[in-house]
Amino acid sequence: MADVTERMLALLSILQTGRAIGGDELARRLQVSRRTLRRDVDRLRGYGYPVETRSGPDGFYRLASGRSMPPLVLDDDEAVAVLLGLGALAATGPAEGGLDDAATRAYGKLDQFLPARLRPRVAAVRSAVETSALQAPSVSAELLGTVAEAIARCDTLSFDYVDAQGSPTSRRVEPYRQVHHLVRWYLLGWDVDREDWRVFRLDRVRDLLRTGRPFAPRPLPAGSATEYLRQGLRQGRTPVHLDVAASATRVADALKYQDAEIRPTGDDRTEVDLAVESWQWLVLALAALDADVRMRAAPEIVRSCAVFADRLRAAAHDAVVPSEAQDAVVPSEAQNAVVPSEDGAR
Repeated sequence: MADVTERMLALLSILQTGRAIGGDELARRLQVSRRTLRRDVDRLRGYGYPVETRSGPDGFYRLASGRSMPPLVLDDDEAVAVLLGLGALAATGPAEGGLDDAATRAYGKLDQFLPARLRPRVAAVRSAVETSALQAPSVSAELLGTVAEAIARCDTLSFDYVDAQGSPTSRRVEPYRQVHHLVRWYLLGWDVDREDWRVFRLDRVRDLLRTGRPFAPRPLPAGSATEYLRQGLRQGRTPVHLDVAASATRVADALKYQDAEIRPTGDDRTEVDLAVESWQWLVLALAALDADVRMRAAPEIVRSCAVFADRLRAAAHDAVVPSEAQDAVVPSEAQNAVVPSEDGAR
């Protein structure tokens, strides 16, 4: 890198990951000598960036944390990624004070932290991208941050909780992981009073407090918190196996809000395993697929779907189609659009 300004921005971008990086690796990534690297590090220190160094075989460079820092520097790809990530969070709901609200505020402040050369690109992305609101249950950034700190410090939490049936309870929980799954936030923890693992929807948590009571970490009840959560969500649901006459890509797109296992079996054949709360949820999934399907499910599910199919057939037979609708022309893109069903997570 012959341009000093470009090289300094690249060096700062690498160091702002927060991890310690060896001098050889840093010089190789910047395509400079170790001597030039040392000079560039001295320049950063002169600009106010607190760069820590350690010499010797295990030497490294690292930006010190916990101090006043000059403005954040992002390269082009990082700026676009941050903008899109904030835009996606901002579209998760309209609730004031939620994580989506914090993302909306940060989204509007991004420009002032960017170099002048990046502002036109960020403005172009902002004006060219729209994100539809998912209307997900809102969770505040403060709550997520408090839970994260409690997890990091092994600090027991207390809170009031309202379950899926609307019943209120008071809980004391040793927190372990936060999981974002199908547009909802969950907490996996050990329930002290019930002496068992529990998963809580964070949007149903109220009056959260850190108790200051430490706990000794336990092994997780599954390979990961996400795996345990998915097992719990499937309890009480009915398993269904589908053989779909469509590609795995089409199926995955149609069922992106379903907790489904999707396996391609050919160019235009896909197997799907999912668990549904009711036959109504299954019908929504089948409608989203918009393809020929062979189904294997419990007899009551099959019977309910067959009854509903008869109702649709009768309704279609008796329907009166307005002449305007018969003459309407629908764009090909709209004809092929797939409307996703709700995820059904409780």
